Amino acid sequence: MLLMTPLIAELERLYKGAEIDVVAEGPLAADVFATFFSVKNIYCLPRRGFKHPVSFLALLARIRRTRYDLIIDPCVGSGFSRTLARISRGRYKLGFEAPGKSAGFTHLVPRAIAPPHMAQRPVALARWHAAAGQREEPGFPALDIRLTEGERACGKAVVRELLAEQAPSREGCTIGIFADATGSKRYPQAWWDSFLATLREHAPHLPMVEIVPMHGRSMLGSRGPSYYSSSIRRMAAVMAAMDLVISADCGVMHLATAAQAPTMGMFCVTDAKVYGPYGMRSHSLLTRDMSAQEAARQVIEAFAGLFSAPELPLQEPTVVPARAEVVALAGRLQKT
Repeated sequence: MLLMTPLIAELERLYKGAEIDVVAEGPLAADVFATFFSVKNIYCLPRRGFKHPVSFLALLARIRRTRYDLIIDPCVGSGFSRTLARISRGRYKLGFEAPGKSAGFTHLVPRAIAPPHMAQRPVALARWHAAAGQREEPGFPALDIRLTEGERACGKAVVRELLAEQAPSREGCTIGIFADATGSKRYPQAWWDSFLATLREHAPHLPMVEIVPMHGRSMLGSRGPSYYSSSIRRMAAVMAAMDLVISADCGVMHLATAAQAPTMGMFCVTDAKVYGPYGMRSHSLLTRDMSAQEAARQVIEAFAGLFSAPELPLQEPTVVPARAEVVALAGRLQKT
């Protein structure tokens, strides 16, 4: 769902005042698009819907009551998404070409135009369908969960409370660490221990806060301040208050980027060209052939301004009685 936020931003640019309905699997779309003014309805289909046929079919019936001007299947190769687009009612239906899955679509776009990145593919699809004068637009919209000012203020307050007992550091400089991921994308705790030891050795002045995964257990041995929330918006608000979020390749990495926090995504399995964070001074780091220490040094180099040693406070200058000397000299001149 986070990877779909650039598509909504692009549709808002192309079709001023359009009302957009979102159909998604699972409940999280309601949180992701909660503050999107253009999103009218969010239909959250139950996961594994065929195990809940009554609620699943009832929701599909509600969706079919609306006849849309445009239905978009934004995915490349998703049979479920293609089926939903087919059974929905609309004047135009837009999607990528798929062998044997073209029936019912009015506009099919060659897959060759799809950029590598998952978040940029739907944007390219919408631009292809738009009027010629609207297609040319430099760059792509960034991931953005559109936190409110109130949410951001609460996130900053939480970070201040988490760090209240630590020694004062450079104001506003905090690093968030998310050390979980699925399957082979997860780094072992020993790897993180070595990685963080290198960061602390280079920049002991920077406080670090662990973002705790959904299961509620620390991945770093509970050795420092940590934050847990079951709400992705509260988690996003806290990460938005940080100067850097370091995360393995996972949904929380995308959430940090969508919160507009500078993000370093660590990739050891998947293709960073497809899933890497972009915009907001974010970077991807391919760690497949790196030690933890080398990965840490790469992060330090990428965010050199953040990891540089804090400037020493200016000492009070010695007060030279310049005014008194000038007055005395004036007095002598006057006597002369």
